[in-house]
Amino acid sequence: MSDAGQSQRIQELELEKSKLQMTSTGAQARLEDLEAELKQLRGEQAVNLSWQRVQLARHPKRPHTLDYIERLIPDFTEIHGDRLYGEDAAIITGFGTLRGEPVMLVGQQKGRDTKQKLIRNFGMPKPEGYRKAMRVMEMAAKFGRPVITFLDTPGAYPGIDAEERGQAEAIAYNLREMSRLECPVIVVVIGEGGSGGALALGIGNKVFMLENAMYSVISPESCAAIIYRDSSKGELAASALKITAGDLRRLGLIDGIIPEPNGGAQEDYDRAAAYLGDALAGALAELKPMTAGQLIEQRCTKFRQMGNFFTE
Repeated sequence: MSDAGQSQRIQELELEKSKLQMTSTGAQARLEDLEAELKQLRGEQAVNLSWQRVQLARHPKRPHTLDYIERLIPDFTEIHGDRLYGEDAAIITGFGTLRGEPVMLVGQQKGRDTKQKLIRNFGMPKPEGYRKAMRVMEMAAKFGRPVITFLDTPGAYPGIDAEERGQAEAIAYNLREMSRLECPVIVVVIGEGGSGGALALGIGNKVFMLENAMYSVISPESCAAIIYRDSSKGELAASALKITAGDLRRLGLIDGIIPEPNGGAQEDYDRAAAYLGDALAGALAELKPMTAGQLIEQRCTKFRQMGNFFTE
């Protein structure tokens, strides 16, 4: 059933349910049937919406980090290498000015065609990428520049070479050091925010998501393979994981949702960049008056307060 058909059917059921509730108790069996059908339809709607967001977050024409840099930071100068091993093209780093404000930018880049995807390793960073990112962020803190990070990766590269060079250590190091950077840090999930590969650049004073982005500890397909023993049930897992911007905003895990043009950011790069630029400018203005100590305290408090804990 289409989304429109589901919505209409839900309205019809709710009307019938309200009428039955005003009648005798003999209608109880019918009420229970209606409630069961309503629950099923609403569940199907949630599943469909979550999966649509996942598909848009992975859209092959969705704007990537370099597309936003081109429109928001025209004087961008790229910085290469981690000064330990080499250059990782899956992460873009550099500096420039955003609407007159000097900033340091770190972003994950997937690549567009086959050649670019191979160069960018499909947006999956290796340890040298995360160490390059940390080098640039420490430089930003030294010179008092705000850091902006763009998250767009299916996850950190899981290859043997990455593990040999300390993939887990590089991610853990970034998590610790980003939490105590003495400069404003703004994080934006622009596409697919996958697992620790995204979180390694995700510790910020402000965390935003584009309207059709996703942010998750695991991909829906991998989750389905573990939980349901069937990777084809990724659509169902996507809903259960609560990975959309709306879900995460309600759970208090992000600070705001940045709108996209109708149909998704891939439909109008310029408008998508304008919306993103407005959100970044507002966040920078809010964080700029804060001292280094206040920024660190706000950042740490923000992440410590995440999650719900129950005790018996």
